[in-house]
Amino acid sequence: MNFPAPDTAAAPKFEITSSRQFPEWMAEQRLSLAFTTYQAGKLFLIGLNAQGKLSVFERTFNRCMGLAGDGQTLWMSTLYQLWRLENALAPGQTAEGYDRFYIPRTAYTTGDLDIHDIGIGTDGKPVFIATLFGCVATLSETHSIRPLWKPPFISRLAAEDRCHLNGLALADGVPRYVSAVSKSDVADGWRDKRRDGGVVMDVRTNEVVLAGLSMPHSPRLADGQLYLADSGTGRFGRVDVNKGTFQEIAFCPGYIRGLTIHNNFAVVGMSRPRHNKTFSGLALDDELKRREVEPRCGLLVIDLRSGDIVHWLRLEGVVEELYDVVVLLGVARPMALGLVSDEIRRTVSLENDLPSTAPQ
Repeated sequence: MNFPAPDTAAAPKFEITSSRQFPEWMAEQRLSLAFTTYQAGKLFLIGLNAQGKLSVFERTFNRCMGLAGDGQTLWMSTLYQLWRLENALAPGQTAEGYDRFYIPRTAYTTGDLDIHDIGIGTDGKPVFIATLFGCVATLSETHSIRPLWKPPFISRLAAEDRCHLNGLALADGVPRYVSAVSKSDVADGWRDKRRDGGVVMDVRTNEVVLAGLSMPHSPRLADGQLYLADSGTGRFGRVDVNKGTFQEIAFCPGYIRGLTIHNNFAVVGMSRPRHNKTFSGLALDDELKRREVEPRCGLLVIDLRSGDIVHWLRLEGVVEELYDVVVLLGVARPMALGLVSDEIRRTVSLENDLPSTAPQ
């Protein structure tokens, strides 16, 4: 099997830097990270090389956004498809210093549904937010998607992005909480409620458990706690679903979106806000000015016990916005195969070898 090189030759230049102990933290936790940027159309895989330094591998996918998976499989949404990338290396096998080689094996063509968050259901299939239609959905073998749930305030499913449903938290493989920018039931109505119309809903009961948020994203359940990015304010925090309250854990100097929890750490994605109507006029702008800081793009590692930002990864240059991030537990140095070059045509692997003689 021949192994490919990153897409860096064709990509515009950018710079990735990290806090001094970020690589050591990854080594201690025995993990790598994968994250997406739809703005630059890139899937990034961050690991460590043999010298303990950061290994950065990127591949090009058109408008890649939602991300879910583990050390063996990655599910990722793109402009009009949902991809399954599978590791082609056997346990213990390495290739050119990499211990995971993710190859795009299956693509479900859904059409442009603006798929945001993805989770893995109890049957192993992806469950995701079809934001354009404002519903939770899964794959269909005969249609674009199979809707599973919609907020009760949405009168019917229509390709109108009425409330900007975006975030999904699963409990034991079952959709439990979702986030939306508003409760609007008209086309593109969520844009009028960006500052304080955001909600978190309980899928099981159809009830709003938290309101008054500003463009919330990325609800995640971990150890019985619900965590959330209140993106329009820059606050990362914990939701008390019984009291309907939000407890801030840390302020993040950017538009936060994308969240994964590991042990007592939260890895949060952070973007530089676009200067347009969608991102302007938010409380985040005022808070950044008050703190005299420019918005940043990258990842933050937040200690959930203290609220301290203990490590960071910063992206500068062409990449300005991130969407999602996942932990690849037990993975030291991942790489992937993309669709831009001819390498995918020449990369072939066999699941097993046939016997040298035919069975009698």
